[in-house]
Amino acid sequence: MPDIIRQRREKLAAATSGGTEASGAPAGGGAPKKIGKVSKEALTQFTTQLSTLQDAGMPVLRSLKILEGQIAKGPMKEVVRGLVEDVEGGTALSEAMAKYPTVFDDLFVNMVRAGEAGGALTGVLNRLAEFLEKADALVRKIKSALIYPTLVVTFAIAVMFYIMLAVVPKFEQAFQALGGQLPPPTLFLIATSRFLGDWWWAIVAGVVGTVVGFLAWGKTSGGKKTLDRIKLRLPLFGLIVSGTQVARFARTLGTLSSSGVERLRSLDIVAEAAGNVVFEEAVRKIQTAVREGESMAKPLAETGLFDDIVVNMVDVGEETGELDKMLMKVAANYETTVDTRIASLMSILEPALIITLGVFVGFIVIALFLPLLKIQEMLSRR
Repeated sequence: MPDIIRQRREKLAAATSGGTEASGAPAGGGAPKKIGKVSKEALTQFTTQLSTLQDAGMPVLRSLKILEGQIAKGPMKEVVRGLVEDVEGGTALSEAMAKYPTVFDDLFVNMVRAGEAGGALTGVLNRLAEFLEKADALVRKIKSALIYPTLVVTFAIAVMFYIMLAVVPKFEQAFQALGGQLPPPTLFLIATSRFLGDWWWAIVAGVVGTVVGFLAWGKTSGGKKTLDRIKLRLPLFGLIVSGTQVARFARTLGTLSSSGVERLRSLDIVAEAAGNVVFEEAVRKIQTAVREGESMAKPLAETGLFDDIVVNMVDVGEETGELDKMLMKVAANYETTVDTRIASLMSILEPALIITLGVFVGFIVIALFLPLLKIQEMLSRR
C-alpha cells in the first residue's frame, strides 16, 4: 500500500484532461448537470489525485480547489469547478458527484457516501482509485490484444480486393491474347474477379447493411442476451469474457463491501455494472436469495458461472467476516488468469492468421502462374 500511495503522489504533478458524456438522472439529490465528454483516464487520474491529497490530510474543499487549478481546461475542469461550488455551498461530496451521473456512476457515489458516513473518506478514495486503475488496465490489455489481428485482417482484405480488381483483370487480358484453355483454378479466379468488379457496390452495401442490422439487433434486449450467451460459449475467447466478468464481479463487490456499502445495495450496483446480461441476471438471483436471508455461496454456485474456488472463497469469507478480502483475492487471481488467456489466444491467433493469408495468396499465385507455365511448356515443345 505505501508503494501505491507513493506512486499516486508522484502522479500528482501530472496534468489531467479528458472526455464520458454526463446527462440523465443523478443518483443523489439535485438536478443533473450537462457536461462534455470525460474520459475514463481523466476520471481515474482525478480520483487518484484526490485520494493522494486526502491521504496527505487536506480538507475536501481545499483538495478540490487545488485540482481545479491544476486540471487543464476541458470537461473535467468544469466538473471539478461544479464540485467546488456545491461543496463550498454546504453540499456533501457524494451528493455533488451525484449531479454528474455518467461521470460518477452509482458505484462511485455510493462508495463516497459510505466513506462520508463512516468517516473513512480517505480510505474509500484510495480503494476507488485502485479499483479504477485495475479496471482500466484490464480493459487496455484486452483492447491492445485485439489491435494486431484487426489491423492484419483489414490490411489483408484491402490487398485482396486490390489484387482481384486491379491485377487479375490485366492477367485475364494477357491470357485471352495468348489463347488456349485455362486451368480450373485460373477460371475460378477470373470469375471471382469479374463478380467483384461488377457487384462490388452490392457487396459493400450488403456488408454495411448486415453490420448496421446486426448492431441494431444487438441493442435489443433479446439480441443482447443472445450475443452475451454466445460470447461466453466461444472457444478460448469465451474463457476470457467469463474470466473478465468474474474479476469485475469480485473486485466491484469487494470494493463496495470494504467501503461499508450495504450488501443488497452492493449487489444491485454490481448487477448494473456487469456489462453482460447473463451475469447481470445471475447477480440479480444472488441478490434475491440474500434478501430472503440466504448466504451468497449457495446461489453463487447455482448460477453455474462461478467455479468451485470462487464459491468456496466466498463461503469462507462470509463465515470469517472477511468477504471483502476474499473477493479481492478472487479478483486478483482472475485478472492474472485473463492475462494468461489473452496471451494464449494471441499465440494461436497470430499463426492462424498467417496460415490463412498464406493459403489465399498461394492460391492466387498458383492460379495466375499455371497458364504461364503451360504456355512455356508448349513453346519449349516447338
